Amino acid sequence: MTVDPSAPDNSGARRVADPESPTDGGSAKRASGGGSFGGSLGWTVLGTIIPGLGLWKGGRRIAGGIVMGVFLLVFGGAAVLLLTNRKLVENAVVGQGVLQGLAITLAVIAVLWVAVIGFSHLALRPSRPSAGQRAAGAAVVGILSFVVAAPMALGANVAWTTGTTLDTIIGSDDAPNSTQPTLDPVDPWKDKDRLNFLILGGDSGTGRSASEGDRTDTVIVASIDTHTGATTLFTLPRNTEKMPFPPDSPLHKYYPNGFTSGSTDLYARSQFLLNAMYRTVPTKVPHDVLGKTKDFGASVMKVSVGYALGLKIDYFVKVNMDGFKDFINAIGGITVNVNYRIPIGGKTDENVKPDGYIEPGPNQHFMGGKALWYARGRYHLDDYKRMERQRCVINAVVQQTTPDKVLTNFQAIATAGQNTITTDVPRTLLSDLVDLGVKVKNTKLRSVVFTPGDAGFQSYDPNWKAVRSRVQKALKETASGVDDSTKKSKAKSEDLEDICGYHPEKP
Repeated sequence: MTVDPSAPDNSGARRVADPESPTDGGSAKRASGGGSFGGSLGWTVLGTIIPGLGLWKGGRRIAGGIVMGVFLLVFGGAAVLLLTNRKLVENAVVGQGVLQGLAITLAVIAVLWVAVIGFSHLALRPSRPSAGQRAAGAAVVGILSFVVAAPMALGANVAWTTGTTLDTIIGSDDAPNSTQPTLDPVDPWKDKDRLNFLILGGDSGTGRSASEGDRTDTVIVASIDTHTGATTLFTLPRNTEKMPFPPDSPLHKYYPNGFTSGSTDLYARSQFLLNAMYRTVPTKVPHDVLGKTKDFGASVMKVSVGYALGLKIDYFVKVNMDGFKDFINAIGGITVNVNYRIPIGGKTDENVKPDGYIEPGPNQHFMGGKALWYARGRYHLDDYKRMERQRCVINAVVQQTTPDKVLTNFQAIATAGQNTITTDVPRTLLSDLVDLGVKVKNTKLRSVVFTPGDAGFQSYDPNWKAVRSRVQKALKETASGVDDSTKKSKAKSEDLEDICGYHPEKP
């Protein structure tokens, strides 16, 4: 059969009509199927930044619109709340179980976000991608998924760890504590010019029977000006006797003459020193005598130490000294000056020699083990030198613990805190305490240690009236920023930077 060359060729028209019509349903689902591969990658990136946008561009407009709406609602709402009522968000987040719930939520969001990235790319890429394009697309999706999922996973881990740590250290706030102050929930410092913390160093450690309980060899009160952050540390010797109780306290009935045996026998008196109060009083009086308390031994000491110093103790922080080295390790160690040889181990009474010494020298960086011995070593050294070094450790932690250290070592710090610290600080105060801590960090800490003959102080028979007078004078100095260089003879407190500086003792 002869074909007329002038006749129109309809086969081309038939071939054009074979592919899917632009108006059919398949094309609606893959509107960009004929687009460039580079364009699909660009829209995949945009769809990662704004989840749902890639699905919408790829023809899945209902699904894309829903995802974008949810994204804007969740993240936009969170941003608005943070900008308009940060305190409300912070207080809500630290509620019991909330951070763990947030951790789970972040993990779920991460999974869904990664899924949206993958589906967006599938909807956007050409309908018949080459093998190379498939590989390149998978690589881009993988990278974008990691960029999204990694910070979400980190956030989930931090939230879970923080929640677990708070549950361990603080517990629940299901009922008020009778020895805690009543503060304004919106502005806790409105009628609170000074916040007083009792810091207890509990020595329940190596070589001590569990039946003996904690021996609080470190007793320090940190008094903080809530407006300026100016802080003074007051330290009582562990062997202080006759610790008083206020006349209006239920404990006064049990110890009308203070925490004392009334005996002249040395052993009997040793059971009534300040460092024995935490473990002894709870065995002698009913635990409900002060009402509801989180830690009865610590609450007893809040009442007694506060009355002795003439201060109202608001909260306690108890540190397990044997776990303290883990905390120091977690923050990357501390740098201190050593002015004389400090023993590592050893027992003076039993003439057991130390395992070694920390030698004098400026700016020595110690990790947990050595930092602990720096704070507690006492072979042939008196308690007052040890108390001085403990204040230097506190000063080093306050001044040297920077936000980047906390963020970098957060997991280790949180774990160490769970094993080391207990407190009755309520969850609702944490946000305000963080802000107050920034103020404290920007000031110089001052310190008062009650030593024999100082302000009428004798550990076996303290003159509490004189002690209270010195406390008030020291607080006034802290508030006025007294300069030790010009008023050293009159100063009632010491600048810790000066005390903890390098001024080696002569052998």
